[in-house]
Amino acid sequence: MICIETQHFHLNRILLLAIGLWPYQISKFVRLQIILFSGILTSFVIFQLTALITTECTPEFIIKVFSTAMFFSIYVIKYNSFWVNAHNVKYLLEQLQDICNQLKDKNEIAIIEKYGNNAKYFTTISIVMCGAFIAILLPIWPHILDTDLHINESQPRQRVQIVTEYFVNQEKYFYLILLHKNAVICIGATTLTGTGTMLVGYIICACGMFKIASYRIEQAMTSQVLKNINLENQTMIYKEIIDAVDIHRKAIKFCEFLSSTFQGSFFLLIIIGVISLSLNIYGIFQNISLDNKEAFLLHLLFVSVILLYMFVANYAGQEITNHNNHVYSITYNSRWYNAPLQAQKLILFILLNGSRTYNLNIGGVIVASLECFATLTKASMSYFTVMYSMQQ
Repeated sequence: MICIETQHFHLNRILLLAIGLWPYQISKFVRLQIILFSGILTSFVIFQLTALITTECTPEFIIKVFSTAMFFSIYVIKYNSFWVNAHNVKYLLEQLQDICNQLKDKNEIAIIEKYGNNAKYFTTISIVMCGAFIAILLPIWPHILDTDLHINESQPRQRVQIVTEYFVNQEKYFYLILLHKNAVICIGATTLTGTGTMLVGYIICACGMFKIASYRIEQAMTSQVLKNINLENQTMIYKEIIDAVDIHRKAIKFCEFLSSTFQGSFFLLIIIGVISLSLNIYGIFQNISLDNKEAFLLHLLFVSVILLYMFVANYAGQEITNHNNHVYSITYNSRWYNAPLQAQKLILFILLNGSRTYNLNIGGVIVASLECFATLTKASMSYFTVMYSMQQ
């Protein structure tokens, strides 16, 4: 018997437990933890924007503030979207477990285990990459968090990369402010990794469901079975096709429920991601000319994270489309015309569904695919070009 939670999502469970977003056993302490962490992330974005009140708002300064504030607002959206949709996250995990419990064929179990292991490997790689990003950030950490100002008072303040305004004496409350900034980085990085890998893990398992549908069609339409159409084989064909139609329908419903649950936050993330990507690309080119290595590395890190996140999300959506098309291809290319008439009628359910390309759709506007990734990247580059040309 497959246990989805312990075998394939245990790393996700650890990450989400650390930030209070695991949807099981939500105690009063966990609710307090959620409120605290959400407040920490939200307040950091606010304290960056308040710098616009106390500082002269030149175009360069506005872009500098928004390039970091928009990136950290992604943390806020991801955290709160999982908090609000905790019940649906739990429901999706239970649906996966129910589907695994219904599998009897050892080959079908092997398929879902293979895709579950892929989800686990993806989570492991994501954790390693997150650690690598933090390691890259460590050398420039004092400049980013303003700690260098307390080591060397001659360091100019404009070199500080993340500008904030707490409306307090920053010398007196230096360690509290430093704690706040470090907490934001730790909570935010865990949030992006934990929630992102959880969603991708769901999509990978959905791909496994489509693969099982293809396998069941192949088993029903084997040449050996079709050569000898007796009562026993007819019954087997009906059962296999009915099971294939059933798991194919469940896979589509699973994906639709996933996209509908997070479509609001996904849509908002796309808008903020494109804007943040444009601003940080501008920051890269601006700081190259200013020879500000710390700012250059910071903006490069932000651009890398956003591009990676966009690519993975759209690639996962593309895999859903490809796996659904594979079900249609397997069905269409099989010898379905040699099957009994009643079986042919059942096959029409898959052929009719497969004739229309299925995509992960967000609000009826955006389709998750590699083409969408290219479009979003081009849009970000276009906005960057406009900003850069205006500043010349």
